[in-house]
Amino acid sequence: MALIGLEELRAAQQRIAGVAVRTPLMPCPWAAQGDRALWLKPEGLQPTGAFKIRGAYNRLAALTEAERARGVVAQSSGNHAQAVAYAAQLLGIKAVIVMPDVSPTVKVENTRAFGAEVILVGAGERDTLPAELAERHGYVWVPPYDDPYIIAGQGTVGLEIAEDAPDELDTVLVPVSGGGLISGTAAALKLACPGVRVIGVEPELAADAQASFRAGERLSWPTKDTYRTIADGLRTPSVGVLPFDHIQAYVDDIVTVSEQEIRDTVALLARRGRLVAEPSGAVAPAAYFHRAAELEGRVFGAVVSGGNIDPSLLAELLSV
Repeated sequence: MALIGLEELRAAQQRIAGVAVRTPLMPCPWAAQGDRALWLKPEGLQPTGAFKIRGAYNRLAALTEAERARGVVAQSSGNHAQAVAYAAQLLGIKAVIVMPDVSPTVKVENTRAFGAEVILVGAGERDTLPAELAERHGYVWVPPYDDPYIIAGQGTVGLEIAEDAPDELDTVLVPVSGGGLISGTAAALKLACPGVRVIGVEPELAADAQASFRAGERLSWPTKDTYRTIADGLRTPSVGVLPFDHIQAYVDDIVTVSEQEIRDTVALLARRGRLVAEPSGAVAPAAYFHRAAELEGRVFGAVVSGGNIDPSLLAELLSV
């Protein structure tokens, strides 16, 4: 499958206009470290609390009338679930969402509030049941990341960074799960401002993307391993096929952060940045704060991919 280009990215930008928020690129003077500076892209400001609405709406809006009439099915630990449910509600499409039974309660409740039917399953069923439901009921499957429309929609994050970034921006940090966000964002940045380096960030406990990047081939981690991380949105066992092609073409490196570093960054963003970030959304800025020795660059952008954190967990992290 071909890599997406600027034409697909700009088409997605037009398609999602007025639905997804054009989030600001925020300077963070409180985060300056010597001659290092940080700008944050707060995707928690989206109507569903995470960047996923970009790709979900781009995918659903491109469906034919016949496909819309069939309804859609998706699987997700929460952010893609909410995005598909919200996009389907706006477009008048039935949505069935398969979610792990360990998904944060706030994400399950929000998905239902957007009108979707939610089916909670064990970790091993999340990736198999949607295909069964699609075959049984004729639903259109909306993958969370391995789809050109999804990647192009998520890539509008990169287009906006390219348009808003200061001239001296040299490195952009992006969280990695299934790879849709980093694929689209890296493609947009490399095509729009090729001098910028793009670095993926993921938890040490779910570092399949880094392992794949280093090996030059897609590798999978056991679900029991990836589910150890607090970053529930980054627990996928492997990156997608199409995302990995984009990662190989456009991403400069992938680094990891520890569980404690993720926890500390959630608290730091709330206290100093007045910004609510879920653990998955905190990994990119965590790399800025804790991996300076591994990162080249002076002026960094970091995508805070979502803010859908359970209030009790946020309270716990802030109480330390």
